Amino acid sequence: MLQIRGLKKSYKNFPVLKGLDMTLEKGDVYGFLGTNGCGKTTTMNIICNIIPKDDGEITFDEGRVKVGYLPESPALYGYMNGYEYLNFIGACCEYPGDINARTAEVLEITGMTEGAKRLIKGYSRGMNQRVGIAAALYGNPDLIILDEPTSALDPEGRAEVMDIIRKLADSGSTIILCTHILSDVERVANKVGILTNGVITVEGELGEVKEKFGGKCAINIKLREYTPEVVTTLCSLSLASRSDTSKTDGITLFAKENISEKEFYNKIVMTLAENDILPETIGFKRLNLEEIYLGVNNGTLITGL
Repeated sequence: MLQIRGLKKSYKNFPVLKGLDMTLEKGDVYGFLGTNGCGKTTTMNIICNIIPKDDGEITFDEGRVKVGYLPESPALYGYMNGYEYLNFIGACCEYPGDINARTAEVLEITGMTEGAKRLIKGYSRGMNQRVGIAAALYGNPDLIILDEPTSALDPEGRAEVMDIIRKLADSGSTIILCTHILSDVERVANKVGILTNGVITVEGELGEVKEKFGGKCAINIKLREYTPEVVTTLCSLSLASRSDTSKTDGITLFAKENISEKEFYNKIVMTLAENDILPETIGFKRLNLEEIYLGVNNGTLITGL
């Protein structure tokens, strides 16, 4: 569907994209991950031809394709109702079929049929996002790009928008999903790419990425008593590269190198004993996508999948 090779973009003298490579197959739901300001929106704007690239190649396998784009904060016309706005979108994109019928169809897909007669200025954030998704879908695009579609939504609004994305994924749509909510990516994406320092450092099928990095040796410890000294002692272990020090979930220690679980476990137990620290529980843990993402960004997990 889409291949990007060596994509570069700078703003004045500040390089944002430094040779980004990305590959999407038809039907992929691609979780596009990265920190704020790392270049995700720049990448999506270049794909949509909103801004020019400095260098690199963007190739669509089918030649010219239609792209539907939902920006992070869609700007809708508040004086229109949902039905009028989507009819307007149909006219702007010169939809070749029956505009009224297509408007009714995308309203049904996004669950906005009942709210379509209300003025947009009275919509909730979730309703705005659903109308924005309906606009992105209007022209039957080959590729749908969604930039933070659940940003700032309450749990109910998030659930509504995720249901729409799941239905689109189940229908075989090709989607780039950019979000900081990694649990949402795990729910709908089949492929992920992590953008770090202007390049994609990890890209692959979600299951493959989780299998490679999720098996990283990690041990979770819950203590009877937490003090700064105890936490410092555990986090200073020579084999521990990063820790989650939430008292609710315990302290999770991650191995720096590819050592055996037994060796890492023995090292931790010996350190606890030497410092008279009595754990309540101690056990192995698998990394989820959020922990993998954090590990890649702070350099504690080896990339190159």
